[in-house]
Amino acid sequence: MIGLIDANNFYVSCERVFQPALEGRPVGVMSNNDGCVIARSAELKALDIPMGTPAFKLEGLRQRGEIHLLSSNYELYGDMSRRLTQLLRDACPEVAPYSIDEMFVYLEGFTSQECEALGRHLRQRIRQHLGLPVCIGLAPTHTLAKLANHFAKKDPLYQGVCLLNGQDHTTEALLKRTPVGSVGRRPQACRALGHWRR
Repeated sequence: MIGLIDANNFYVSCERVFQPALEGRPVGVMSNNDGCVIARSAELKALDIPMGTPAFKLEGLRQRGEIHLLSSNYELYGDMSRRLTQLLRDACPEVAPYSIDEMFVYLEGFTSQECEALGRHLRQRIRQHLGLPVCIGLAPTHTLAKLANHFAKKDPLYQGVCLLNGQDHTTEALLKRTPVGSVGRRPQACRALGHWRR
């Protein structure tokens, strides 16, 4: 079984760890030189502010205190990513970073029940020790783990952890609900690391 751990709204979540007053507020993290929005909290997304919106277009909202815009801090994000990776390595047999906010874990020999229990334990532990909200998808392949992660994030039914066996009715139903091309991007990232498995 393969797990995909994805930190939600990673840059914003990192900032909120050290600025708890921003929790629940519309927050955007800006690009270099504060040019445009490169990360958005769920609350900012709910205001229909697209990714890449130039900062000057949001100045009125910012001045009125309706949104909060932060300069990016890549040293912080890199450090939090390393801490997340280490926490996973302490708990899982094998870990392969996929991006700064996503990591695959490989759980060979684990039963489905053990995988789901570990996923829920990891989600709680990451929140407790790092302050980061994550969602976890578990499935037999990388692509299905991406699909499971998508629904762990989008569907409250899963409470942040979704396990798909690959050949059950749930997997088939979720595949039918998912547009082609919306999961499974960047497989070359794992191949380059030597961790890609079908």
